[in-house]
Amino acid sequence: MMVPSREGSLSGLTEQEAKEFHGIFMTSFIIFTLIAVVAHFLAWQWRPWLPGAGGYASIVNDAKEVAMAALSIGFNA
Repeated sequence: MMVPSREGSLSGLTEQEAKEFHGIFMTSFIIFTLIAVVAHFLAWQWRPWLPGAGGYASIVNDAKEVAMAALSIGFNA
């Protein structure tokens, strides 16, 4: 059996190995990107990082209300 020549390749991979690696890399990259897009969408739905019409003051007021509710539950338990 003949061993494929690796001369002239900077990576040391044959043409077939390079194509296989490229396919796996691209598939992994696309899956990672899709997961990141979904995660960012879900994070945006949970807590938008750009303020609404009330500005950041409305976010602070909402946070105060949540904190007060959590404290009252904690002390009543």
